[in-house]
Amino acid sequence: MADDATASVQSQFGRAAADYATSSVHAQGESLARIVELTAPQKTWAAIDVATGAGHTAAIFAPRVASMIASDITDEMLLEAAKLANARRIANIMTVPAAADALPFPDESFDLVCCRLAAHHFPDLRAFVRESCRVLKKGGRFALVDNVAPDAARIPGASETEITACVADYNSLEKLRDPSHGFAPPPEVWIDLLTSNGFKIAAHEQMEKELDFASWVARMRCAPDVVAELERILTAGPAHLRTFLKPRRDDKGALHFTLQELLLVADKQS
Repeated sequence: MADDATASVQSQFGRAAADYATSSVHAQGESLARIVELTAPQKTWAAIDVATGAGHTAAIFAPRVASMIASDITDEMLLEAAKLANARRIANIMTVPAAADALPFPDESFDLVCCRLAAHHFPDLRAFVRESCRVLKKGGRFALVDNVAPDAARIPGASETEITACVADYNSLEKLRDPSHGFAPPPEVWIDLLTSNGFKIAAHEQMEKELDFASWVARMRCAPDVVAELERILTAGPAHLRTFLKPRRDDKGALHFTLQELLLVADKQS
């Protein structure tokens, strides 16, 4: 199953690598600058960016640390990350092929493990957290940004059963758009995963990410019938999902909606 998931990610993102290199959501999103602020990287740190994609997160951290490994399972993404490093004349980035749950590095190799807008593709989030803990030095820092599913705060008045259904509906929507999507949990799942695997939460924030529908589907090269179904779900699908995603049209009729990004920083305790 994990091999199938890996192949799906490699296929999907191999085709879309150049689009992610120029995507404003990934290159300039508000969470990119904010996660650096929350992490407070140090010039002496050895760092790794897991599932680096086109390398935007690695590139913003690299000038603030001693060394940066940009890792990914997709060769085309690693090529884009190397291009970005060269274009910005960042000399301390090295690209390495690696899966998030099988990093090819010894125990306690890094002071920082970061990962942005990628973990929802991983086949096993717990394995990723454990592997991050393994390669981090004691006292090392873990920094995560990822899309998250709804919780009670985002769909007020919903019952526990309704929230569970909305989590499933949200992930189904994402998977329809991108078959390599795995699972984006509610925020408390990430917090539980980290605290149960030797981490102490140092910072925890959530922010809204505004997306325009046309770019969102174009980035994944969605077929016309998929685009139509995604639009139908956003505009006329389950009520709680619409409450969570806040779909609306601008004065030109273009569809927009809102995702939730979780920012977490945690320190390895032992």
